[in-house]
Amino acid sequence: MSDSPESNPSQQAAESQHADTTGLPPTPPPITMAQHKANVVAIRGNMAADAEKKRKRQALELQREFILSQRTSSPHRRTALENALADIEEKLAELGWTIHL
Repeated sequence: MSDSPESNPSQQAAESQHADTTGLPPTPPPITMAQHKANVVAIRGNMAADAEKKRKRQALELQREFILSQRTSSPHRRTALENALADIEEKLAELGWTIHL
């Protein structure tokens, strides 16, 4: 009979009990280099998407500020500005933007 952990259930129980009393989570299984590279690519992809979303939001916010700064007495121009503002705010809402007062 060997003393390997697979064949000794009392030793396995003692080890698992010791792991529980330390308060530390169990060690996750190791990952392969391919899994690591896939994780890095996914994270960088998320960062790139977040950066693109931020650029779009900033551009729309600048357009919104420009429209709000316009002064006109022409009812046609005012209607066009109101429509453009509504369109920009709709696009901003799709990006998760809220009005900052």
